[in-house]
Formats: sequence, C-alpha cells, structure tokens
Amino acid sequence: MSQLQTYYEEQVVPKLKEKFNYANVHQIPKLEKIVLNMGLGQAIQNIKIIDAAVEELMSIAGQRPVVTRAKKSIAAFKLRTGMPIGVMVTLRRKRMFDFLSKLVNVALPRVRDFRGVSPKAFDGAGNYSLGIKEHIIFPEIDYDKIEDIKGMNISIVTTAKSDDEGRELLGLLGMPFRK
Repeated sequence: MSQLQTYYEEQVVPKLKEKFNYANVHQIPKLEKIVLNMGLGQAIQNIKIIDAAVEELMSIAGQRPVVTRAKKSIAAFKLRTGMPIGVMVTLRRKRMFDFLSKLVNVALPRVRDFRGVSPKAFDGAGNYSLGIKEHIIFPEIDYDKIEDIKGMNISIVTTAKSDDEGRELLGLLGMPFRK
C-alpha cells in the first residue's frame, strides 16, 4: 500500500465524512482511476514519434500504454481510419496513488511560474481534467534523450457525485488548487 493510499484511508476519509455528513461508508468519494493521454498529431508525418511516446509514457506511468488509432478519416489532416494518432494509459489502485503523489509533489512544482492548478476544471460529476504542455516536468524523462516536447492530458476519475465533493477530495489529497 502506498503512502498516499494510507493517508487517504486514515486522514481524508474521516474529514470527508465529517464535512459532508455521509451516513454510509460507500458514499465517501474515492479515486477510481487516472487516465494519461498523449495526442500526437505529428505522428501522421513521422511514425517514430509513437514509439518514443510509448517509451516516455511507460516510464512516467510505470505501465505500458496502448496506441490509440483514428476512428474516421479526415482528408484535410491527411488522416486515414486506423492510423496511430496517440497513446494512453489507465492507472488504477497502487499505481494510481503513486502517480498522483508524484504529480502533486514532484512534477507540478517543476512547472515554470507555477501558481496552482485551476479549481474550475471539473466536469460536473466530480471528475478533474488537467492539461500539461511539457511532459519533461516528470523526473523520469531525460531531457537530453527526447526529440520533441509533448503535451499530455491527465483525467482523474472519482466516485464523487458533485464538483464540490471532488474538489474537496483532491484538495485533501494535496492537489495544489489556485486560490
């Protein structure tokens, strides 16, 4: 069990239960999964970008990502159905908590001029999405070995019923929201 998971069970659960007055233990919001996604439009011209992205995302997440493929053809982008256009990985359980801990404590503070993440990026159901412009903020990425800097989307899926519950859960887990 990771440190963050232990902290969630011992510290966060009682605080959430007290704040929202839950009658049942199963009503308390918890993390379900974290999805990391890299959309790689440049892969249409250079297929090697996909291989590099797979290796980089695997070192960040600790789990092998899957290659996502185009669902339909778009002539203006020279895109055909089935062409590889991105990589994604879904983290659950221990890997999810390890990644969230690394994101909050190591990666986000390395962003230039970082003042916190937006507290408004919730979807209405307690799930949070975050876009990162440079994947080099993660310590596993060796700046000298990468060819180009890629962005990534991070979606944190919770069992919270509202944005307030999700915001409180992520705030207690250490997510640095802007004031």
